[in-house]
Amino acid sequence: MQQVNSFIANTRFLHNPLAVLNTFLANEKRMEAAGQVDNMRFVGYVLELGYDTATIITSDPFKKAVGGIPRGSFLIMAPETIDDLPPHFTLLRVTETAPTPLSSQVQQTYFELHKKSMPELDIWTQSELQWGALRCTVLGMFYPSPDDTSKVDFAGDVNSILSAHRYKVFAPDADLLNVIVNGIVKPQDRFGLGVLRLTECRLQRLLGTTASVSAADIPVIISMSDFKAARTAMFGKTRLGKSNVVKLIAQGMLEATAADSSVGQLIFDINGEYANDNPQDGNRSIRSAYEDRCRVYALTERPGTPSHPLRLNFYEQPDSCLPVLASFLEADARNSDYIRSFTSVEMPAMGDISGMAPGDKTRAVRKIQMYWAILEEAGFRADETRLRGLKLRAGRNTHDFDPGFSQDLRDAVYANNAPQSPISLHGLAVELKKVAEFMAANKDSPLLVTGSGNPLFDANDRALLRFLVPSGSSSSGPIVLRRYIGYHSPAAGDFISQILEHLEHGLTVILDLGNATDQIRRYFADMLSREVFAHQEQKFVSNTLGAHYVQLYFEEAHNLFPVNDKELTGVYARFAKEGAKFHIGMVYSTQSPSTINKELLTQTENFFVGHLSSIEETKALSRLQVQFAGVEDEILRAKTPGYMRIITQSHRFVVPVYARKFEV
Repeated sequence: MQQVNSFIANTRFLHNPLAVLNTFLANEKRMEAAGQVDNMRFVGYVLELGYDTATIITSDPFKKAVGGIPRGSFLIMAPETIDDLPPHFTLLRVTETAPTPLSSQVQQTYFELHKKSMPELDIWTQSELQWGALRCTVLGMFYPSPDDTSKVDFAGDVNSILSAHRYKVFAPDADLLNVIVNGIVKPQDRFGLGVLRLTECRLQRLLGTTASVSAADIPVIISMSDFKAARTAMFGKTRLGKSNVVKLIAQGMLEATAADSSVGQLIFDINGEYANDNPQDGNRSIRSAYEDRCRVYALTERPGTPSHPLRLNFYEQPDSCLPVLASFLEADARNSDYIRSFTSVEMPAMGDISGMAPGDKTRAVRKIQMYWAILEEAGFRADETRLRGLKLRAGRNTHDFDPGFSQDLRDAVYANNAPQSPISLHGLAVELKKVAEFMAANKDSPLLVTGSGNPLFDANDRALLRFLVPSGSSSSGPIVLRRYIGYHSPAAGDFISQILEHLEHGLTVILDLGNATDQIRRYFADMLSREVFAHQEQKFVSNTLGAHYVQLYFEEAHNLFPVNDKELTGVYARFAKEGAKFHIGMVYSTQSPSTINKELLTQTENFFVGHLSSIEETKALSRLQVQFAGVEDEILRAKTPGYMRIITQSHRFVVPVYARKFEV
């Protein structure tokens, strides 16, 4: 009757991937009966068993037969017999060696042997000394899905533990390793990331033993569904393969959406490696590999890379563009007080003006007008119709180009021959230059004091006017900005709608910021991130999101998500908290997890971790994601480029992988 039940149980799960376990265990029994120890995958017995850890005893012949048992390797623990049970096993990961009950006697034996300089051991002593113990972490249990017996389920706990003597421990063969690594990966949009690599050391491959080859070259598969509307972190020291893995993820998304174009990707390429090929290093870019589905926007056009111009409109975003100019003028500011004062001015944001009190609004608008006059004097072209459309002075009769000075001040400035109020940028610049000259010559004039007794111009105003009309004969003033006109376009801003349209059609847009300063990179990252978020939020409100997603890629993420940002209220915080709702996913890369805001880290689902050189970094990582506890030493020691440890929404435990090089 028991044989009938066993047959029925095996037939029920015949099409389950775990059917290979029954075949594996049956084969082990046959080889054990035949005494073929060298061909077995058996590694030992359970000495002590708990819900979280297990200690196993093994011996040298068992280790040799399976090609070694390195730290971090996977072992399976199965009941001695599962003939009448569904196929299942407990997954263990080796963490360290453990003492045995006879450890002190073994050490005493070694001491005596070496003290007496014995040339060789007798067979009985050899048999005693070859045994040892390993401590393992219990990762969870694989078993057939109760909802669909053709699928595998994984639980991060175990349903029960029996007495230790009821279990045997094996090193999984290639088929079982494939189930362990890929068996619970979502079936949709699968993509090959690389191969399983349990250790950095590859000596066993050189030895070419049957045991080592049987467990080698197991593909590691990821599901691109795990990355849609999810947060993915890429940690590790520079030049060790983070960018290559980012390319693979972007490639996987392109491959997965080739038929429906359901995911648009926006890559902020700070080194130009995603947009441009590098034949010297043998690196191919995403753009050249998928030219028909990629669009490049570049500040500087590069030979061999078709691109659209990426420009700033310095007039329309004064609060973010003045810091960009400040980065350009950094060297000049060190040697000039008036330039340094100009670059330190805090400009109001256009969007904040409408909510200000009347007096504050007047001062804010006037600052922007002073800034416009400087750009006009420097020769930056402007679309005055667009500037009028901003309606800074909405609800007033005063024109946008009129700074709104009192008639008494204008009469004094123009020696009682004041023209009509300015109606153009040129007229604005002329009037403000006149006022700046008057202020320099009449510092104590009562006309420079408001009716409430406050100075007409605050420190920021005076810095702007002093830059517009420098006092020194050798000071160049706004002319110093002319060398940066190439970064400006009066029509800039149209590329935003173009990029959003590209993303809607499932294209991959690459912003080539390789020649840009940190300020410019941050400017474009902030601006486009806000636009993408607003676009997706609007689609959510209008119920038109459908099955379309947007994926963003950020490098040097510590500049965008600083660890000391307690509020985390900007657009990146909203990506972390609300991105999934609005179908926005992001992949962010940085060298150290401790430099990233914890609020973002706690919302991150997928992790790719290369070499970290600091114990503090690995501790921060394991505190953030408990599955990394126990593999900190491997992360600290392994420095091979492309060798990473990953966790995805499908991979419930850490999988060591050697990522393949990006290619088509």
